This record gives sequence, structure tokens and C-alpha cells, in this order.
Amino acid sequence: MVQIGKKLKELRLAEKLTQQQLADELKISRINYTRYENNNVRPDYETLIKIADFYDISLDDIFNRKSN
Repeated sequence: MVQIGKKLKELRLAEKLTQQQLADELKISRINYTRYENNNVRPDYETLIKIADFYDISLDDIFNRKSN
């Protein structure tokens, strides 16, 4: 299982956002966002796309995948 919680937390802290602020931007509950960062729940595809769009990064960046 790919665990992206650490990456999500790094991205959020780099922008100096609280979990609540980011959850509001993504239009999800803070509790759900916290579950993503703690790797308790995987974000669905739509949420992953919203996160990537918010940070202006690719999904590969979220999953720490390197391009060849």
C-alpha cells in the first residue's frame, strides 16, 4: 500500500496551512483530511486531483514517483 500521508503533510506545512484551511480549500471535512495524512484512509481519485491542482503538482509528485 502506497502511503502518501507524509507527502501530504510536507506539502501542507510548506504552504503554512492548517489541516482545516486545506480541508476548506478541498471542500472536505478536516477529519477526513487528517485521516489522509495519518494514512488511515486513502483519498479518492477526485480528491487526489484536487490536491494536485491546489499545489500545482502532478499525481506522480504526490506518490513520490520519479520520471525516467
